[in-house]
Amino acid sequence: MSASRLLIASWMLLALLSTGTVALGQMAATGVVSVAILAVAVTKAWVIAEGFMELRHAPWLWRGLVVCWAVLLAVVIGLVLVVS
Repeated sequence: MSASRLLIASWMLLALLSTGTVALGQMAATGVVSVAILAVAVTKAWVIAEGFMELRHAPWLWRGLVVCWAVLLAVVIGLVLVVS
């Protein structure tokens, strides 16, 4: 896949995920919805890292660190939601 097609596909996926986030935000605030929103956020972070930051060409260490950072933030936010 050429670089421009990959960027367009990434952009379209981000638009779809953003629409999904808005749709989930309109639902009743439950724990399941919160987890779903956080999962969508981590997926968006992965798409941005792989597509726009072009980490798909980087070593696995850098790719893993970026995605793990997004997962760590989602876990911390999830824990804060559970505790509060």
